[in-house]
Amino acid sequence: MLRRYSACALLLCSLIVPPGVVARAVVQQPSTPAQQTPAPRTPTPATPPTQAPAPQTPAQTPSQTPARDPNDPIERIKDESLNRSQVMRTLSYLTDVIGPRLTNSPNMKRANTWTRDKMTEWGLQNARLEPWGPFGRGWSLERFNATVVEPQSIPLIAFPKAWSPGTNGPLVGDVIYVDAKDEADLQRFKGKLKGAIVLTSPVREIKARFEAPGTRLTEKELLELANAPDPGSRPSRRFQLTAEQLVAVKFSAQKLQFFADEGAALLVDISRAGDGGTIFVQSAAVPQPFDPSPTSIFRPRIAAWDKTAPKITPQVVVAAEDYNRMARMIQQGEKIRMAVDLAVKFHEEDLMAYNTVAEIPGTDLKDEVVMLGGHMDSWHAGTGATDNAAGVAVAMEAVRILKALNLQPRRTIRVALWSGEEQGLYGSRAYVAEHFGTIGDGSANASMTAMMKGETPKLNAKPAHDKLSVYFNLDNGTGKIRGVYLQGNEAVRPIFRRWLAPFRAMGATTLSIANTGGTDHLSFDAVGLPGFQFIQDEIEYETRTHHSNQDVYDRIQADDMKQAAAIMAVFVYNSATMDEKLPRKPSAPNPSRGTSVSSTATN
Repeated sequence: MLRRYSACALLLCSLIVPPGVVARAVVQQPSTPAQQTPAPRTPTPATPPTQAPAPQTPAQTPSQTPARDPNDPIERIKDESLNRSQVMRTLSYLTDVIGPRLTNSPNMKRANTWTRDKMTEWGLQNARLEPWGPFGRGWSLERFNATVVEPQSIPLIAFPKAWSPGTNGPLVGDVIYVDAKDEADLQRFKGKLKGAIVLTSPVREIKARFEAPGTRLTEKELLELANAPDPGSRPSRRFQLTAEQLVAVKFSAQKLQFFADEGAALLVDISRAGDGGTIFVQSAAVPQPFDPSPTSIFRPRIAAWDKTAPKITPQVVVAAEDYNRMARMIQQGEKIRMAVDLAVKFHEEDLMAYNTVAEIPGTDLKDEVVMLGGHMDSWHAGTGATDNAAGVAVAMEAVRILKALNLQPRRTIRVALWSGEEQGLYGSRAYVAEHFGTIGDGSANASMTAMMKGETPKLNAKPAHDKLSVYFNLDNGTGKIRGVYLQGNEAVRPIFRRWLAPFRAMGATTLSIANTGGTDHLSFDAVGLPGFQFIQDEIEYETRTHHSNQDVYDRIQADDMKQAAAIMAVFVYNSATMDEKLPRKPSAPNPSRGTSVSSTATN
C-alpha cells in the first residue's frame, strides 16, 4: 500500500491512465472447472436513501436478527471460512516460498503464475495473466552485507534500496557524515566525497516506547469514523506544498545531485521510521532537477526502474540505532571505514508487467461483473505479508470458499491481483483504462491537472463501464475487518449495513462515508465506478510492518484473516446475486460509448 500519510501518494492515486501503452493481448490459461449446481438465489433489495442518516454509533444494527439457518449461504460461508480455511496456507506460499514480490521481478512473475494456476485448480475459469505497461526493469537481490571494519568491527542492520546498482564486488571506503543544513553548507564537502561512503541523513532521536506497537480500533475511533462528514460536502482543496516543504524537497534534490557530481561510492540513509532493528526501505532515487511548480511531483519523471534511467550511485538504508552510532562516532573525531558487498541483477528481458485475473461465471446476469482483489506486488526487505499478501490471500480465499460451497452467482465474479501498486497503482490503473475508461485527454496528468485548475475531469467510458457492479479491495494489513469506507457513496449504506449484520459479533459494524486513499479501489472510484476499501484494525501496520524488513508471515493474525475472508466472500456473493447492480454516487457519470461525459469522482 502506498504510504497513507503521503499527500503526494494520495493525489497520485487519482491519476487513472497508466504509463506507456496498455497491451491488448492476454496470456490465457486453459482450465476445466467442475460443473456446478445453481443454488437458490437470494436477491437483496437495494433501495438507497434520499438523504444522509443521522449520526450513529458503530454498533448500530437492525433491531431483529434472524435465527441462524445452517443451510443459509451466509452461514455456510462463515462455517467454511472459520473451520476449513486455507487462507494461511495460501499466504505462507506467497511469503515464505515465493518471497518478496517487487514489480517485474522474477518473484513477482512467479507469483502471477502460481496464483493463476492455484485458482484454476480451485475451479475458477478464464484464469489468465493480463499484461500492462511497459513498466520497466525488474530487479533482484543476489548478495548483501554491510559492516564497519575500522576502528572496530560493527555488523550493521541494513538493506539496499530497490533498483539500486551493485558495488561490483566488495567496497571498502571511508565513511563521511554529511550534516549540511542547506545548499551553501554542502560546499564544505566539495572535493571530499570521491570514492567515499556517505551518510546522507540527519540523526534521528530514538525515544522509549510506552505504548504497544500493536493496536485495534477503539469504540471512540469507530464512532468518529461512523460520524465522519460527507467528503462531498466539503470544498475541494487545491494541493500545494508549503514554503517549508518546498525548501526541503529542493534541498533533497540538490544533495542527491551533489553526491553524484562529487563521485560518492555509496549513499547510506537512515531508516525513515522504526527502531529495534526495523528498517523501512523502498526505491533508489534518481538525481533530477528541482521543479518548484506545484504540479511538478505529478509529471512523468525518470524512476530507477526505467530502462532509460541514468547510472546512479548504490544506495542502502541502515537501522536508526546503527546509523546514529556511526554519525556520533564521526562527530567524536573517529575515522570510520566500512565494507559493503552488494550484488544485484536487473531483468530487462520482459518490460511488461502482469495482473492475475480469474472468474466464477455468472448465470442470468453473467454479462455483469462483481470484482474483488488486492495488490500482489510488495517491497523487498520483508516478504510482503501484511502489504499485501494478506489482501491477496483473503481475496483468493473468498473465491475458493464460493467454489467449495458450489454457490452459483448470477453475475460473473472476477478476482484481480494487481502489480505495480507500490509504484503508483499502475496495474489497476492500466486495467481500468483498458476495460472501463479513461479520464480527460487520456494522459496520466489529466485528473491532477483538472484538480489543480478546479475543473471537473471528463470520463471517456467504454461499454463495460455500465456492466461493473462493484470492486472490493483489501489492503490495510493483517487486521480484521471492522466495516467499510463508503467513499462518499451514501446510497450503499443500508445495503452494506444488512450485509454486515451477520458479523456484528466479529466486530464488523462500522460504515463511514469517508474516503480513504492509497490503494487500488481509487482506480475504480476515479472513473465513477463503485470501489470500496474495508476498514481494518491497525495491528502493527504503520509501527512495524508497512514497507519494512519485518513485513513477514509471523506478523500475520490468522483469526483476523479468516474473519476478513468470510466478510469478503459474503459481500461479493451478495453483490453477485442481488437483482440490481450496486448504486453509484449520484454524481457518478452515466457512460456513453465514444463520448466524454462529466465525472466528479474524486480522490
